[in-house]
Amino acid sequence: MAAKKARAASPKAAPRKANKPTPPAMADDARAEVSADELQHLISEAAYYRAKSRGFEPGHELDDWFQAEAEVKKRIGA
Repeated sequence: MAAKKARAASPKAAPRKANKPTPPAMADDARAEVSADELQHLISEAAYYRAKSRGFEPGHELDDWFQAEAEVKKRIGA
């Protein structure tokens, strides 16, 4: 029988991380290009979640819409 040589323990290399492309930095005055339909959808979605957080209590629909509209337009830079 052949004698087995003891191998020196070598430290394991850290797993390689995939290099993901980084998005280009946006300028302060950059705006997202959003169509009118997309804008309406984003606003209606934001208004829905505002209403949901209140338990859909009636009578606040316009407030929800206007606040959602302002929030979305601020987010997209419109």
